[in-house]
Amino acid sequence: MTLYKRKKTWWTDFSVNGQRFRQSLDTTDWRQAQTNEKDLIAQAQSGKLQPVAQSFAKLGFGEAADRYVSDRLDHLSPRTIVTEKERLKPMRSFFGSTPLRRITADSIRQYVAQRKKANIGNRTVNMEVSCLARMLRRAKRWHFVADDVKALPERRNVGRALTAEQKSTLLQVAHSRPEWQLARLAALLALNTTMRACEIRQLQWRDVDFIEKTITIRHSKTEAGERLIPLNNEGWAAILELRERTKRFFDREPSASWYLFPHGEGQGPSARPKSRPGPTICVVPDPTKPMSTWRTAWRSLTRAAGLNGLRFHDLRHHAITELAESNASDQTIMSIAGHVSQKMLAHYSHVRLERKREALNALSREPAVTSHATSQNQESVPQVLKNLVDVAGIEPATPCLQSDIRKSI
Repeated sequence: MTLYKRKKTWWTDFSVNGQRFRQSLDTTDWRQAQTNEKDLIAQAQSGKLQPVAQSFAKLGFGEAADRYVSDRLDHLSPRTIVTEKERLKPMRSFFGSTPLRRITADSIRQYVAQRKKANIGNRTVNMEVSCLARMLRRAKRWHFVADDVKALPERRNVGRALTAEQKSTLLQVAHSRPEWQLARLAALLALNTTMRACEIRQLQWRDVDFIEKTITIRHSKTEAGERLIPLNNEGWAAILELRERTKRFFDREPSASWYLFPHGEGQGPSARPKSRPGPTICVVPDPTKPMSTWRTAWRSLTRAAGLNGLRFHDLRHHAITELAESNASDQTIMSIAGHVSQKMLAHYSHVRLERKREALNALSREPAVTSHATSQNQESVPQVLKNLVDVAGIEPATPCLQSDIRKSI
C-alpha cells in the first residue's frame, strides 16, 4: 500500500487478492488522501472496485478490439467506426487471441514487416499501428513499447493538380465510352464543387435545390464538411444529366430519398470466375442505397487518358488549387471545401510553378515603380510650396498643412 504524488494530486497503489489497483485520490490534502485510500481498499475487498486497465490488458486481442470499438461508438462518426474496424482486421488475424499485455515491440515490428511484405503502403500501416497504440494506451501498456516502435516514413506529396491539357484529356476520354458515364459525372462534380468521393456517393435528391441550384452536404468527415455549395454551369449540367439518367432507368421522377449514384448502377452482367462455375450475375440497381465505389471504371478511364496513378481524390486537390489561383479568399475556399484550418488549406492547395514564378516576378517589378513614384512626389511637393510663397506671399506651410497638401496631390 503506497501513497504518492503526481504533480500535486495524491495517488494510491495497493493490491487486494493478487490484483493491483492504481488510482487517483482526487485530492491534494494528505489527510484526505489517507481517508480516500481506505474507502477504495474497502470497495476493492467487497468487489465493487474493478482494476479496469489491467483487466483490459488481460483480454485477448480479438475481445479487446471488440470492446475498444464498442466504447468508441459514441465518440466517432459511423464512417470512422467502419474505418477503425477495417484497420483492426489484419491485426486480428496476426495477433489472434494474444493478450494485450503479451504484445511486445518485437511482435509489433513483425506485424509491420508482414504488412510491408504484402505491399501495403506506409501510411496504411502507420494508421493500423496507431489503432493498436490506442488500445495499448487504454491497457496502460503502450509506454513499455513506445520508444521501440517508430512510424514508417510517409509520402509527403499527398496530391496532385492537373494541367489544363490533362484535365481536358480526362473529360474527353470519359465521354468516349458509356461505361465511364458515372465516373465522368462524379469527376465533374468533384472538379466543380471540391466534394470528396464519399460526399458524392452520399448525395440524395433531397440535397439538390433545383431553384437555387445548390447542393447541401449533410454527411462528411468533419462538422466543417457539412455545407452548402452553389453549382456552376458544369456542375449543374452534371446534376441534370444524372436526373435524366435516373428517369430513363427507373421510368419515373427520382424520389427525394433516392441517391444520385444508386447502388449497383453501372454494373451490368458479370461472368463468374472459372473457379466458381454457374450462371452470370446481374446486379439490379437499388436507388435507396448509395453506390459503394466506381473504382474499376475510374482506373480504366485514367489508364486510357494516360494518367496512371491519378486518384479520384486528386480532383479535389485540383479544384482547391484552381480556387486558390483564382484569387478567392481563404475564407471562401474553406467555406466551399469544408476545411477548418489554414494548415489544411495549405495541405490541399498546390499552386503551380508558373503562378509562383509570376508572383515572384511581380516582386522584382514593384521596387522600381515605387521608387519612381516616390521621387516624383518628393519633387512635386516642394515646388508647390515654393509657388505658394512666391505668388501668394504666404508663409511656408506647417507640417500639418504639408501633410494635407500631399494628400491633395
